[in-house]
Amino acid sequence: MNKKPTKLAIYPFIVAVLFITACNTKTKNYADNDIIFKNMDTTVKPGDDFFKYANGAWLKKNPIPAAYPSWGIGNVVNDELRDRLKKINEDALNAKAEKGSNTQKIGDFYFSGMDTLGIEKHGLDPLKAEMDKIEQVKDVNSLVDEFAHLATIGVDQPIAAGVGQDAKNSSKNMLQLFQGGIGLPNRDYYFNTDAHSVEIRNDYQQKHLPIMYKLSGLSSDAALAATKKTYELEKFLADSSRKLEDLRDPYKNYHKMPIAGLSKLAPAIDWKSTFDKMDFKNADTVIVGQPEYYRALNKALKTYSIADWKNYLRKNLVDAYAGYLSKAFDGENFRFYGTVLYGSKEQLPRWKRVLDTENGIMGEVLGQIFVKEYFPEKTKERYVNLVEAMRASFKEHIEKLDWMSEPTKQKAYDKLAKVTPKVGYPDKWKDFSTLTIDRGPYAQNVIRANNFWHRFNANKLGKPVDRTEWDITPQTYNAYYNPSNNEIVLPAAQFSIPGIKDEDVDDAVVYGYAAASTIGHEMTHGFDDQGRQFDAAGNLKAWWQPQDSVKFTQRAQLLINQFNGYTIYGLHVNGKATQGENIADLGGIVIGLDAFKKTEQYKEGKSINGLTPTQRFFLGYALGWLGQQRQEYLSSQILTNEHAPGFMRVNGPFTDVPEFYEAFHIKKGDKMWLDPDKRVKIW
Repeated sequence: MNKKPTKLAIYPFIVAVLFITACNTKTKNYADNDIIFKNMDTTVKPGDDFFKYANGAWLKKNPIPAAYPSWGIGNVVNDELRDRLKKINEDALNAKAEKGSNTQKIGDFYFSGMDTLGIEKHGLDPLKAEMDKIEQVKDVNSLVDEFAHLATIGVDQPIAAGVGQDAKNSSKNMLQLFQGGIGLPNRDYYFNTDAHSVEIRNDYQQKHLPIMYKLSGLSSDAALAATKKTYELEKFLADSSRKLEDLRDPYKNYHKMPIAGLSKLAPAIDWKSTFDKMDFKNADTVIVGQPEYYRALNKALKTYSIADWKNYLRKNLVDAYAGYLSKAFDGENFRFYGTVLYGSKEQLPRWKRVLDTENGIMGEVLGQIFVKEYFPEKTKERYVNLVEAMRASFKEHIEKLDWMSEPTKQKAYDKLAKVTPKVGYPDKWKDFSTLTIDRGPYAQNVIRANNFWHRFNANKLGKPVDRTEWDITPQTYNAYYNPSNNEIVLPAAQFSIPGIKDEDVDDAVVYGYAAASTIGHEMTHGFDDQGRQFDAAGNLKAWWQPQDSVKFTQRAQLLINQFNGYTIYGLHVNGKATQGENIADLGGIVIGLDAFKKTEQYKEGKSINGLTPTQRFFLGYALGWLGQQRQEYLSSQILTNEHAPGFMRVNGPFTDVPEFYEAFHIKKGDKMWLDPDKRVKIW
């Protein structure tokens, strides 16, 4: 979907638990509490800017709060949930809980995060042992050993390793290597000449790095010298890192080799010893995503001095934990990563930040509490049924395709039938019994948590893939498609609308808001530019007839071209990098609309507040992208994210849907008009 990762992004933020129903339209009067009707700005022509027409009234009444880079529907439900979480944490804080229990961990973590006096008193002391380890580095071998150690506590360093499914054999967990090692969000920030990129990298060099080095104990002159070399080192690695769009090709980012082959890429590193120290025991084979990056790393180990590397690691360590240290560190961390990069004017209240971190660490502990109260089995069944309605509609779309041959269609039917839906919450919860949390320094709790998750990932090596596992909590306002499992994962919270009871939402809105923008979107990811290259079992394998692949690519290129034409703040959307999300958006809309046409509400054709069922479907979809963003946030998103801005994800695909023109009487000359021969149709 459309979440950006946080600096400590073990799990996405927990967000909401108010749920809506997909099928309950016979007798309810929906006009009284009609959220889409209340959100509309009818001074805007739907054919000029449908996003503002659908959401404009809400946008005018809800400016972005100072502590946020953006503000929308997800933020509202997130805030509602934080209030509930606060009570749970305060109750745990005051409970006499047994050591090692979930209640003890919740209470003690909250205590350590809220202990501002203790945090100020400790200063940088919680990282002293780690700083000392960096100081002991004396040569390349001990430097690489420190890379390995820092990886186990969640600190960025040049060796980006982890365990994941083998793209070509989805039943196996394999050790994998990717590019990494840079401090700015994206390699392009080091080279782009647009005003946003220049401002970010200037601040990074002139303010952020020098401040962090001085806070970590260097003199002003030493901080400036360390800044120069660190930036130079990162830029060197960035120069051999792939662009966002080039990371989308699964074949070009798959290079399986024995450890001996990796030693040819980067002979300066003793890879077997390094992997052992990273807890990846007995690894004999590795999948390398971007080999050229590791050639560059090998060269960097010879080019830059040990002193340069030590300063680079000190900065990475302090950056990783600044948000859990005293005000000076926390404030600079927020200034750069919150204000400069994304435009937030002030920090969230501390209790909210602590809860967000806690959710990243123990999200499933809290998730178990919430699903019992807010997502009963009856609600889950409704969304399971909605998934099947979308699957049936998707199959009909495949049947009607005039560009796909019958052999490919047969395999597409098989893949669609084998898409596994995970709805609401996991059947099996993760075990946190080995995670130690106490009332000591906040940063120490986060260090232990990062190590817990590192070991959790490393322990998968050599073991069968657990296809029941969720990589997202049930209370997260997001969803995903995993091509290696051929599954769509739909957390309970993703179906929520803030402040609205399930019985107060009609099918038209639900099919737009939930079926099209989430279920259909994720299902279509299995057939986008990346997902379509994986077969029904989740293996990277050619299963399309060659001529069908050519026709798909031609149609996808039209969508790439369409989004390449969109600009904001002088930046062009990257149509190639965002094509997967744009294909999924368009697919979800057309599949969801046809699924909705089978409902009783659509067949009856009755208007609610003057809006026809079809109009309400499109407005329901637009509700899913309700929100607005600061300029800094949008500029960063364009450069670093595979998702286009939310308003473009409404206006863009709608211009390709004939029923949209009919529903809102869009005519030639309207700003959103596209000639029929220019409208994209894929699925």
